[in-house]
Amino acid sequence: MRKSKLNHPPAPAGKLVVIGGHENKNGRPETEMQKEGNDPLEVLESVMLLSGKSSPVIEVITTASGEPEESFNDYLKIFNRLGAADVGQIFHQDRGEVLYDDLTERIGRADVLFFTGGDQLKLTSIYGGTKLLSQIKERYIKEPIVIAGTSAGAMAFSTPMIISGNKDNQQRVGAVRITTGFSLLKNICIDTHFVDRSRFVRMSQVIATNPGCIGIGIEEDTALVVEHGKSIRVIGSGVVIIIDGFHTKSSNVTEFDSGQCISISDLNVSILKDGSVWEIPALEPFFI
Repeated sequence: MRKSKLNHPPAPAGKLVVIGGHENKNGRPETEMQKEGNDPLEVLESVMLLSGKSSPVIEVITTASGEPEESFNDYLKIFNRLGAADVGQIFHQDRGEVLYDDLTERIGRADVLFFTGGDQLKLTSIYGGTKLLSQIKERYIKEPIVIAGTSAGAMAFSTPMIISGNKDNQQRVGAVRITTGFSLLKNICIDTHFVDRSRFVRMSQVIATNPGCIGIGIEEDTALVVEHGKSIRVIGSGVVIIIDGFHTKSSNVTEFDSGQCISISDLNVSILKDGSVWEIPALEPFFI
């Protein structure tokens, strides 16, 4: 009997820029590290450069934001300064709006889609399962589009996506809640403002409950550039922390009614800086 060959899915043709929040928008150094040599506009400039066009068409999706007009105007100014002449805004108040809003042409001609910060659960509850999200994913797989997100917009790229748990309660078993994100990064959980808001323990809880996943915490004014769905390069003024639980031997994550502090053994941690490269490992076998 002839054996079937395993079919690996094609590598995405698009690129992701996954930003940790508070990226510099004013063109002046804001931190000591930037004063020592980092380009203060490196993160947002990379979004433009990766498109391969001097004046890309950009759609800024402000649905996550509590102040969508203010958020859009901030990005409109910086993208105009960087050379983009065609910058549009996409905003939906609720799921009903997006179901009847035909954005096929706008999404189809965009070189860059940029998700702003705000509330990641608004993004997934409004866009999950919609024609718009399907079109975005299809373009990401088949075309060299750039999809960028910052803060909550970046967290929505995850497969397990964090929706609650802060530095005051993250150490308690069961205090961190997750749902399913857009899954642009499969079996990857993204967290943002990672160092500034002390989110290491909450990510560790996510990984302990999902040990087949990898957690990536991104500091402010720092980003991952993801190409081919797996090749990662770090840019910006901060660090990226990668946590995996492949070799954890024990934890108390199932004791979520106990009120105890979390306990996990043998997490693996890496810290990456600007210019570091890393490959996302194949996290599960391909099945016929």
